[in-house]
Amino acid sequence: MSSNAITRPASRLVLALGNDILGDDAAALIAAEILRKDFAGRIDFVDTIESGLALLELMTGYDQVLLLDTITTGLHKPGTILDFSSQDFGSVMGSSPHCMGLPEVFELANRLSIPFPREIRIHAMEIDGPEEFSETLNPVIECAMDPYIRSASQILTSWIGMDASNESRQEVTVPSQLNKLGQFDRQEL
Repeated sequence: MSSNAITRPASRLVLALGNDILGDDAAALIAAEILRKDFAGRIDFVDTIESGLALLELMTGYDQVLLLDTITTGLHKPGTILDFSSQDFGSVMGSSPHCMGLPEVFELANRLSIPFPREIRIHAMEIDGPEEFSETLNPVIECAMDPYIRSASQILTSWIGMDASNESRQEVTVPSQLNKLGQFDRQEL
């Protein structure tokens, strides 16, 4: 672990997990890019395809972390927005540091007394599963992007103490950011 990760000042981070060439798995990355425009300078943003132990270093030293991700539980309809905290995960230690999930990362940080965020929110969207290469979102996920971004924005707004009713709100219109082929135009984001 690099020493600069531990010396970060107490602050806030949006950590977006996903892969922009696996279709719906890019939802969190797209949401983070839109949120970045409204919260730049007040909240740090990191996009990554990493998981497990790599997340430990990315979150170390921050006071609050909003983790944006997609999830495939099969328990909810695609597009369902799910919100968790680190307390929602039980104490589990995997058999290998190469296969760590979030519960193991939280437990390891606690066991090693690593300066870990006091608050971690996981803001996830249910998807069918990224099974094919694609740079487009399916229509169901595309329609769910606006509420996903708005609810993430509300979390961030509450963290920085802004009065959402007094702030000028930028209308999030995800479909207008699609090109003629139904793909997200990366230059606009």
